[in-house]
Amino acid sequence: MRKIRDVLKLKIGKGLSGRQVAGAMGISPATVADIVRRAHAAGLTWPLPEDMDDEELETLLYPKPEKESERPVPDMKYLRTELSKKGVTIALLWQEYAAENPEDHYSYQQFARLYKNWKKSVETTMRQNHKAGEKVFTDFAGQTLPIVDPSTGEIKEAHLFVACMGFSSYTYAEAFPSEQLPCWIAGHMNAFAYFGATPEIIVPDNPAAIVTKADRYEPDLNHTFEEMAESYGCVIIPARVGKARDKAVVEAGVLQVERWVLAPLRNRVFHSVHEANQAIAERLEWLNNREMKEMEASRRDLFGSVDLPAMSPLPEKLYEYAEWEWAGVNIDYCVEVDKHYYSVPYQLTRQRVEARFASRTVEIFHKGRRVASHARSFVKGGHTILKEHMPASHRAYLEWTPSRIESWAARTGPETAGLVARIMREKPHPEMGYRSCLGIIRLAGKYGPERMEAAAARALATGAISYKSVKSILSSGLDRVQVKRKEPVPPPCHDNVRGPEYYN
Repeated sequence: MRKIRDVLKLKIGKGLSGRQVAGAMGISPATVADIVRRAHAAGLTWPLPEDMDDEELETLLYPKPEKESERPVPDMKYLRTELSKKGVTIALLWQEYAAENPEDHYSYQQFARLYKNWKKSVETTMRQNHKAGEKVFTDFAGQTLPIVDPSTGEIKEAHLFVACMGFSSYTYAEAFPSEQLPCWIAGHMNAFAYFGATPEIIVPDNPAAIVTKADRYEPDLNHTFEEMAESYGCVIIPARVGKARDKAVVEAGVLQVERWVLAPLRNRVFHSVHEANQAIAERLEWLNNREMKEMEASRRDLFGSVDLPAMSPLPEKLYEYAEWEWAGVNIDYCVEVDKHYYSVPYQLTRQRVEARFASRTVEIFHKGRRVASHARSFVKGGHTILKEHMPASHRAYLEWTPSRIESWAARTGPETAGLVARIMREKPHPEMGYRSCLGIIRLAGKYGPERMEAAAARALATGAISYKSVKSILSSGLDRVQVKRKEPVPPPCHDNVRGPEYYN
């Protein structure tokens, strides 16, 4: 108390500055300011009353707090668990608390303030109010795991996928060769299998593999990732760019995995990702079974009692990985997918369509509607064409076979039959002769069988054995002009002409 009197004397009585008083007394300026503030609050000045002793001075400056009430303090862990359930509010919990303690209880304002202060005292990952089973936060850890090739000694880095439930922080982790789209898909599917259920919302970071265009309000998502989430009944809400609070759960989860999973494995040498994942799974069990001090329960306990009952069951049919890409329909009503060509209805020629290709099927969509489905082919440069996608003229073309062409030619007439037979025989490739004969059939339909016979006769007589020649004859009307077949001219008799006997 002597020091307090001296501070009041120097500060109030002598008018020294707080810094001067602090230097003289060997205390901090803040302590000087606190003493003076308390003195002014108690109505004291200098000099102090002569009859004021140290006990009275201490009571005036440092009054003892009122005796704390014996009213029951709410169970904060119970409140947090209940608030994670849908529809439960702090006001409802206060009403239940007040009903259980009608004689003496905290007011609603005090009740809410007590819970708010308790929340601030727990770890960062618990500062957001996550509903039970609602969200899973996913990301890849920054730290990698070296994988050593046993044959060459080459070291490759495995990337660690981490998924954490919002309420319980129940964690899943798995190593992958990269952070590409297939690894993101497999990571989520394996995490859901580990949980044994699916949440309502997936909250990933903003990697280019799954977020094609980051945006605070409406990010563009990869179609494959969206399809995977839809198959599990989930929606995707990526964390906002630059908002660490949105992904605090997974960041804390990544930190825990790095500390308690990767760090204990730092001295082990792994020769494959599979081998590394076996060791990760063992450490993961330890982490999830470890008691969290703030909650006096493990992640597994909280997940099983709170998160899991609120989650949806796994779908009966698991998602099959498939990629999507935009493509243009060529003039042959085919689209190129992975260097193979698949047909679509010919009416979509020159339109933009979206192709979905899985391991066994290829599906084509136009404006969200499926217009074609094919078994996937891995023949580079090959064609898979369905008859129903062709226009009527092309379908008619396919219906003509070589035997049918020969039958048609015989019914049309002997000249046409002879022409067709000679074309088939003289073309360097059967397919070329086949196509020429189909053109002749089309000409017969246009000009009639009689003119076709006359044109065939002229073509045979002049040696013009081709579709183009027959077309020229018909279009110019030469089929109506009589033509005589030229008789073969015998060789001239002459002494200088040697006969076959000369060579015997």
